[in-house]
Amino acid sequence: MKTTMKNKVLSVLCAIFALIMLFTCLCSCGNKTDSDLEYVQKKGKLLVGITDFEPMDYQDANGNWIGFDADLAAAFASSIGVEVEFVEIVWESKETELNNKTIDCVWNGMTLTDGVKEAMETSNAYMDNAQVVVLNKAVASQYTTSDSVKNLKFAVEDGSAGDEVITALGVTPTRLQSQADALLEVASGTSDACVIDLLMALAMTGEGTSYPDLTWCVKLNSEQYGVGFRKGSDLAAKLNEFLKAADSATVIANIAATYNVADAVIAQ
Repeated sequence: MKTTMKNKVLSVLCAIFALIMLFTCLCSCGNKTDSDLEYVQKKGKLLVGITDFEPMDYQDANGNWIGFDADLAAAFASSIGVEVEFVEIVWESKETELNNKTIDCVWNGMTLTDGVKEAMETSNAYMDNAQVVVLNKAVASQYTTSDSVKNLKFAVEDGSAGDEVITALGVTPTRLQSQADALLEVASGTSDACVIDLLMALAMTGEGTSYPDLTWCVKLNSEQYGVGFRKGSDLAAKLNEFLKAADSATVIANIAATYNVADAVIAQ
């Protein structure tokens, strides 16, 4: 009889202990966070996905990444207590790189399209832009509308906003790794025209630039830039806080002045 009672007590104690362990586990799981901010701070580095895109992200004579986005990304990384590291990516693979944690964000004059917003957690818009047609200035006066350029041979960055807008016009372009490559195609005469970001066209074409014989002639759309993080990432909200503070402290204005893009900046 005593043995039976002892067994019953042990059974009850075991059941209680099991319930306590289950409750502890559930509480622990409930408190667990998948914080991207904590992940980045723990490793001490923010990996920023970019392409060669002057004036947003490009290399100086010493191979250092500079530009409006590069400088702003470095300032944001510093604000959360980590270093910044720039990772040159294939633009078409940006979502895969992000989700595989090869990079922590896409910060490269990225247009806030519906597709981008669906695939990523995005920041507030911080800069206005447009997709424009760039070609040799000797023939630019012949092309003034989107319909007038449809028969030209185009080059674009694969998966870019320029790729999207020119394809929507019914044109099948040559798709390359970067906007810089698309510009080079036009300069070499391999393609008649390319579609790139207006800010890049202003920085890279015309007198006193890398491509003095090229110019832009047709604006195909209007758009805004934002930064993309992994879906659900708390880094997006953290960046929005930073952008407001940086705007108030004229940090953004100072960086914009350095790269002559002040007119495109969106007030936070």
